[in-house]
Amino acid sequence: MSAQELADRCEEIGHPIPRNVIANMESGRRANLPLVDVMVLAKALLTNPICLIYPIGYVAEVQRLPYEHRTAPWEAMCWFTAQDSGSLADRDMLRYQREHIEALGAASAAMASESYARYAVEHATSTAERAEALRDQAACLERIDEAKQRLSVARSFIRRDRGILPYLPPELADVDPLEPGPNTITEERL
Repeated sequence: MSAQELADRCEEIGHPIPRNVIANMESGRRANLPLVDVMVLAKALLTNPICLIYPIGYVAEVQRLPYEHRTAPWEAMCWFTAQDSGSLADRDMLRYQREHIEALGAASAAMASESYARYAVEHATSTAERAEALRDQAACLERIDEAKQRLSVARSFIRRDRGILPYLPPELADVDPLEPGPNTITEERL
């Protein structure tokens, strides 16, 4: 792809990056680049921004930060994406958010499977087919409960650390405990 073609793609995305800026980046005459430009270039090149920052598989070493010793691109990428073993102030919150995303995906997949299994139960043509569908449905319900438990735990830690709770679809609203309102009778008020 030429510098002009790349500039044209960036303009189509809605964030023009002139051809001469792209040419200066390619030649090394321009060393600094705003993060928004990296994101737009990645979209134009059909890749992820991290692959432009740390080109894993294309170079043997990179500098994680300016004036640092060179390291493997994978190690730099792990640091950048908080997947390294270092200690960061926000490591726990990132872990809780990651767990929330994974548990939400597991819950959604299990709910879809349960819906299919429920359909199979309702439309079974034999006793054996119905028994198999009921076992599948029970396994799905168990996976849903496990995923909801994981979501509940992740959300409790996010809440404890005063983070913003991620969105939950309405079908998972029962994951969060009801917040006591002014008219709710609690054990403390009894």
